[in-house]
Amino acid sequence: MTKLSVNINKIATLRNSRGGNVPNLLKVAQDMERFGAQGITIHPRPDERHIRYQDARDLKNIVTNEYNIEGNPVKSFMDLVLSIKPTQVTLVPDAEDAITSNAGWDTITQQSFLKEVIQEFQQNGIRTSIFIDTDLHLMEAAAKTGTDRIELYTEHFASEFAKGNKSVIKSYTDAAILAHNLGLGINAGHDLSLDNIQFFKENIPNLAEVSIGHALICESLYLGFENVVNMYLHKLQ
Repeated sequence: MTKLSVNINKIATLRNSRGGNVPNLLKVAQDMERFGAQGITIHPRPDERHIRYQDARDLKNIVTNEYNIEGNPVKSFMDLVLSIKPTQVTLVPDAEDAITSNAGWDTITQQSFLKEVIQEFQQNGIRTSIFIDTDLHLMEAAAKTGTDRIELYTEHFASEFAKGNKSVIKSYTDAAILAHNLGLGINAGHDLSLDNIQFFKENIPNLAEVSIGHALICESLYLGFENVVNMYLHKLQ
């Protein structure tokens, strides 16, 4: 079964919009796991507009399953992750002012940089994953960085699938097959939802984990967290 890691950034956004501690981010993380989620994902950014660096530290003592921290490996981010030592770090090349992640790594031109960063995390017992598009040349270069996993950037899939274009899945299937043959674990994330997750899962061999935040939170406004988490788990079986 593919694991579900719930990204709780949007909970932090809601909390920060009013100040105080409502909703309680740590309680939500505990509840997500209690409802069945096998992991918690956060993506702290330097301006702390949603997840704060202190949240990342506090969650270390709360999350009992997979703890995944995403971000651009600038010094402040690296220092944070190395001090926490989560289960996994997912490297994402987003700019400081990016609203959300909007591109994968160029693993060819940035290979030496990524290799150095990945080695440091791995030496501290942290599994590494690289956010990446489906280009097969980039996948081959990703394997040369020494990363443990890749995370397929799925925005294009989600956009095309919503238009009825199911053939868009082929490039993701091909990328997943190559990644597996190269010895890489396969994660995926970005704009995956209850509408498209089952089709994606059925067509991506060896899919280890999906990270879902925005859609899951929006769907839960209508259906409730416990229902939505279990609906994802059912579709990922």
